[in-house]
Amino acid sequence: MIYYLDLFGCVIFAITAIFVAASKELDVLGVLVAAFLTAVGGGTLRDLILNTDVFWTHDVTYLYVILICSLSTYFLVHFKDNLLKYLFYADAFGLALFTVIGTKKALKFGLREEVAIIMGILTGVAGGIIRDIIFNDKPIVLRREIYVTASILSGGSFVILNMFGIDEIFSTMISITLGLCLRSYAIYYKVHLPLFFKK
Repeated sequence: MIYYLDLFGCVIFAITAIFVAASKELDVLGVLVAAFLTAVGGGTLRDLILNTDVFWTHDVTYLYVILICSLSTYFLVHFKDNLLKYLFYADAFGLALFTVIGTKKALKFGLREEVAIIMGILTGVAGGIIRDIIFNDKPIVLRREIYVTASILSGGSFVILNMFGIDEIFSTMISITLGLCLRSYAIYYKVHLPLFFKK
């Protein structure tokens, strides 16, 4: 089930990139490149740091899913204003999901819990950072959004539940739900983190 959720997360992140690209006047190839980097960027960086095979290099299903969804999204771009509000919540799910997947993988490589959480955050947010940099936007992790905070909650929850020997599937679902709920709450009520320094 996690495998299919991971594919779904890639689709969501790819779509977010395409919707942003729609206003940047990119050609088809440029849009596909942006979608691909956004969808697999976090997982790729994680696997490179872990010194293991990058996940999509031995499972081309990811490539085809991203390609098909990217081309299909072409017909939805004209409705992006109506879909964006739902896409924010889908992105929140992808963030929480990728964070837990990254945290879990780091733990299986024997990394310390603190490092595993960081690897989870990297998996969850790096794709969005790459997307924002490509489009010359301020990365979401540097805004006042409750984004990394939600990622920390998901990764931290999974580590804690894992330490107590809770069933992995249950731990995964709970951790994803907590991160998703926090991010969704922030989106719905427009909650932001306080400024570090205010003049």
